[in-house]
Amino acid sequence: MSLIDKETQSRIDQWLTAEYDEDTVAKVQALVDAHEETELLDSFYKELEFGTGGLRGIMGVGSNRMNKYTIGKATQGLANYLKKQFPGQQVKVAVSYDSRNNSQAFGKLVADVFAGSGIQVFLFKELRPTPMLSFAVRHFGCQGGVMLTASHNPKEYNGFKAYWNDGGQLVAPHDENVIAEVNAIASVKDIRLEGNEANITWVDSDFDAIYIDANKGLSIHPEAVQAQKDLKVVFSPIHGTGITVVPKILETWGFTNVHVVEEQARPDGNFPTVVYPNPEEEEAMSIAMKTGQRLDADVVMATDPDADRVGLAVKNNKGEFQLLNGNQIGSLLTYYVLSSKKAKGELKDNDFIVKTIVTTNLIADIGASFGVKSYETLTGFKFIGEIITALQGKENYLVGGEESYGFLTGDLVRDKDAVNSCAFIAEMAAYFKNQGKTLFEVLLDLYAQYGFYQEKLISLTKKGKAGADEIKQMMVDLRANAPQELGGVAVKEIRDYENQIAVDLATGNTEKINLPKSDVLQFITVDGDVISARPSGTEPKIKFYCSVRELLKDAAAYETVAVSLEDKVKRMMADIVKD
Repeated sequence: MSLIDKETQSRIDQWLTAEYDEDTVAKVQALVDAHEETELLDSFYKELEFGTGGLRGIMGVGSNRMNKYTIGKATQGLANYLKKQFPGQQVKVAVSYDSRNNSQAFGKLVADVFAGSGIQVFLFKELRPTPMLSFAVRHFGCQGGVMLTASHNPKEYNGFKAYWNDGGQLVAPHDENVIAEVNAIASVKDIRLEGNEANITWVDSDFDAIYIDANKGLSIHPEAVQAQKDLKVVFSPIHGTGITVVPKILETWGFTNVHVVEEQARPDGNFPTVVYPNPEEEEAMSIAMKTGQRLDADVVMATDPDADRVGLAVKNNKGEFQLLNGNQIGSLLTYYVLSSKKAKGELKDNDFIVKTIVTTNLIADIGASFGVKSYETLTGFKFIGEIITALQGKENYLVGGEESYGFLTGDLVRDKDAVNSCAFIAEMAAYFKNQGKTLFEVLLDLYAQYGFYQEKLISLTKKGKAGADEIKQMMVDLRANAPQELGGVAVKEIRDYENQIAVDLATGNTEKINLPKSDVLQFITVDGDVISARPSGTEPKIKFYCSVRELLKDAAAYETVAVSLEDKVKRMMADIVKD
């Protein structure tokens, strides 16, 4: 029995017509002749859709793959929508790309489609980070933008991040409206692949200084950097765009002792020294950490290919380098910014911070202790950017982030910014070193003050259509048979973000969740533990997040409490994660 349904077959047949170039047709025909039904199904069973990070997928032929036609169609749909939304205006867009295979060619393809549609394009001449694209959209007064990147995904992936005129990624209703425009394109002939060079303006390396100088103006303690300018910093771009501006921004801020990890300095879409170019992974950070150990560095940092995420390793109380997770990095940055501004008398009544629903509550606790309002959003930094834009001119954004290593200090951009974060992490390390403390010691101080938060993330990868169906069924089963206890601890509340309702299991009372719909379930125990289940919007994964908390009397009890909390996390996760 064939795996190919009627709708999928129709897409395959379309891609075998003369609308598509000879090379594409030949590749599709080869799959058909070889009876590669699983590959054909995965490649054609749907159209690529915008998720939390835009369009993202494996490169190759097919409607569910990243290629000149799916990218061209997405670009044309966005172009058509922009022209409808800004009638009578000269529509402008910015376009950049990372170090991935085909990213530069895809970037030029996107620029050509926009330019051929009568849109003025600011195209980066060389690869540059995602946050610089967000900055460029606002700097050039653009109505939109596109970044070609698959962030931290494996090398076979690429992606298309679409941006609005505020420099943030597309959110509702624009994301759905763009998809409608994309779906309205009936033929490849409707895609203006021919381009128009007269409508393309090249953005060269002179733009780096504009972005870096704007960030330099956000520095809180330049005197601490000056006092600790020889702070020993190890940095790795993991073969990505970070190499183009992170060393420059650290130098501009005044750091004179920065060591780039040579083995990972050259941009390379094959990411030859790592399995995944993701600073969340210990393996991806291992070379940088060894370099840091050898050089006796103060901090070790690494950015992902498009430099919007940053990983951090610091010396623990045994003098060994220890990776910090995204929750810990975000908590440190939040504390640094708020405590520094309070000490300088710069906190305002309308200041605010932002975190996502799966990010540690320690960040909100820190905000509350300084009297700073904390907002919570769905997962995806685009929602943080949306809040910053919505409150612009009314409230003052200071810092925000998410557990997946994405942070932003100041509101120069509307996306997570690892370049900005590297500078602030280095400044933070210098500031506390000036006070005789390491970042690890500051973290222990936070745990002693606010409670020891321990978090863990488990990701299950389920590839292809079968995997997508399995993930969907896992969420159906969790809703139908919600756990009443986890790790021996009773569940007090279930929060269903898809149905926008929170249920108190003891009383049966319900409360509406005032956030957009999202396929996320959260289970909150009587101890205040939070366990979340969420299919990824950008990868073929389902993710389970666990956060537990216990009081920490003093730093000396850290290891004992850490073991206790880790054991609790394992018990709770065992009750909900079924592979």
